Amino acid sequence: MRTDDFYYDLPEAFIAQTPVEPRHHSRLCVLPRDGGALEHRHFWEIDEYLNPGDLLVINRTRVIPARIHARKDTGGKIEVLLLRREDAYTWEAMVGGKRLNEGRRIQIENGPGAEIVAVLDGPRRLVRFDAPVEPFLPQVGQMPLPPYIHIPLQDPERYQTVYSQTPGSAAAPTAGLHFTPELMERLKEKGVGFADVTLHVGLDTFAPVTEDDPEEHQIHTEWCELSPDVAEQINAAKRAGGRIIAVGTTSVRTLETAAQTAAPGDVVAPFSGPTSIYILPGYSFKAVDVMITNFHLPRSTLLMLVSAFVGRERILAAYEEAKAEGYRFFSFGDAMLLM
Repeated sequence: MRTDDFYYDLPEAFIAQTPVEPRHHSRLCVLPRDGGALEHRHFWEIDEYLNPGDLLVINRTRVIPARIHARKDTGGKIEVLLLRREDAYTWEAMVGGKRLNEGRRIQIENGPGAEIVAVLDGPRRLVRFDAPVEPFLPQVGQMPLPPYIHIPLQDPERYQTVYSQTPGSAAAPTAGLHFTPELMERLKEKGVGFADVTLHVGLDTFAPVTEDDPEEHQIHTEWCELSPDVAEQINAAKRAGGRIIAVGTTSVRTLETAAQTAAPGDVVAPFSGPTSIYILPGYSFKAVDVMITNFHLPRSTLLMLVSAFVGRERILAAYEEAKAEGYRFFSFGDAMLLM
């Protein structure tokens, strides 16, 4: 297995720059895992593929306005992108600028001062603020759209799922962007359940694998939580014959992390903490029966994850057909149902 095995060509015109309105009008590529033919539908029609007793596992994380402007103590402008909170005052962040060494003071525009307390790899720094920075973010922060989106977002809520609750992500769990309250209500009326997990998404989710051998890649660590009540909800649904449907790769990572310590006869166990689970072809899924996901970047760990679920050649062939059908790719793009 080589990283180049997960490459495909994608002209820039296929990368969605704006979201579809309404959300559930995005397209849906249905890919059976048993080798059946692709179906081309719209997300609103997903209820036709779900059964009473199925359980959709959604990620309740909320994107924070994590991109903030600052100045060095010398006056030079820099940009700080918050990635993960270490404690009330300290964040791991990407800091753009020169000579940002340990001990350097910076000042957030219209916000608190801070100090770089550790130099990590590349532009990553550990930054300790003089006061908790979260209360300032609504005024000083900007939504951290992925680097391949070049059109400013008019409504920041369009980069949030309609069910987002817990702030902490530097990127949206984009498979969930297709859901609307109306669609969720229709699914509930059909007898489809919803279970809540949390995984705070880091920007590494967009990073391509640069090593020739993907097994040498250092997977990103993200914090996730699956509560005892939700673990029981998932286990009960599975015992009753329902399918566990992960909405997005973030839910997949949370579920499969929680499955690692499940008791005999259970699908998952409660879990709270960092996960660095790395799912490559050859992985045996323990919790996820069906997956809802978007179209992922070439050579990315997420493309490798969905390849593990349906097969590399099959997923890449589906991507080529989706291109021929005019699908929109990446965060604001269309969806896939892998079942």
